[in-house]
This record gives sequence, structure tokens and C-alpha cells, in this order.
Amino acid sequence: MDPALVSLTAAMLAFVGTHFALSHPLRAPLVGLAGEKGFSVIYSLVAFATLGWGVWAFRQAPAADLGGSGEAGWIAATLLTLPAMVLLLGSFRGNPALPAPGAAAAARAAPHGVFRVTRHPMMWSFALWAVSHIALWWSLRTLIVAGAVLILALVGARLQDRKKEALMGEAWREWEARTSYWPRWGALPGVGAALWLAAILAWLAASYAHIPGAGVPAGVWRWM
Repeated sequence: MDPALVSLTAAMLAFVGTHFALSHPLRAPLVGLAGEKGFSVIYSLVAFATLGWGVWAFRQAPAADLGGSGEAGWIAATLLTLPAMVLLLGSFRGNPALPAPGAAAAARAAPHGVFRVTRHPMMWSFALWAVSHIALWWSLRTLIVAGAVLILALVGARLQDRKKEALMGEAWREWEARTSYWPRWGALPGVGAALWLAAILAWLAASYAHIPGAGVPAGVWRWM
């Protein structure tokens, strides 16, 4: 196996593993030792270090060693990334999972927008992004990164439920009772016209940025 791919695999294991460890079993003892601000510094340093390692290894690895899945793969990836953008943008408004004042009140409110699809819209947006890149079957380096993101998103969402239950108690349990971990895709068209418009524009911009960023036209730009 290419040494850069071995390094990339190790980096992604470190990135995902330290994220889970610092977010869950190690959080309380580290906060006790360093305080909330100190913990945030430690968390950020570890995240940036492992992510930086991963970026370096990704750039060293072969760029297109699997041959790709052809037009079917590109169509699937294009279709998957649009709802991913809808979920991502919608997750920033009224999300009780985000560390912000009023989280408990948000958890007791009626689900709105993308939260009628899933209570973890941000995590599922990352998961859809990962699946879209796996579908391309472009390179081993892409599969490694996408697989790590997929695990981080879907396992992380489950672990987040446990952590929020402990931190927010009944408020989060009420939120869980009114929402779903698994996406209810039938609710996606009704998240709001303004959100869909913003997501389409962001999706077009992000896929266009793929051209100078990765040297490969993505999304609808591939056929234009």
C-alpha cells in the first residue's frame, strides 16, 4: 500500500478517534483539569493537528487510482449533494444541538424546517457528502476520507444524543420524542422556499469551486 495512503488512514483514525474521545469520555476530566476554555484550546489543537496531518497525506496520495464509476456516479453525487446543502444551511437556525444560549428552549419548541426531516441535519449533510464521494469511486484517498466522515457523522450523531440527554435532561428527551435520527425524506420539500433557494445557490457555488480547488468539474458544471 502506498505510504501516503497508510499515513492518511492513520490520520483519519486519529481525527475521528480523538474527536470521539475528547467529546465524550475525556471531556469531563479534561474540563475538570483545564476548565472549559482550556478544554476548548486542547480540543482545537488536537483537531487542527490531526486534520492538518490528513490534508498533508491526502495531497501526497495518488489522485485517481480507482478509475471512477462513470456518469452514473457523477449523477448520483450531484443529486446527493443538493439535499446535503439544504440540511447543512438549515441546521444553523434554531438548532438545540449547537452550544448556544437558549438550547433547552429550542429543544422544547416544535420542530421546524430541516428538523422535521431529522434532528441531526448537519450530521446527515456530512453523511450525504461522504456517500456522494464514495459513489464516484475516484480514488482510495477519497474513499478513506469519505469513510471517516461518514463514521464521524452517523456514529457521532448517536453519541451526541447520549451526551445531550445527560446535559439537557428532559428537554432533549422531549426533542428526541418529536424528531427522528433517521431522515424522513418526505418532509424535505417542505422545509421552505427561501432555504431551498439559498441551498441551490450555495450548491452551485460550492460545486463550481471544485474546478479550481480539485481540478475536476463537479455538479451540473460537469455537463456545461
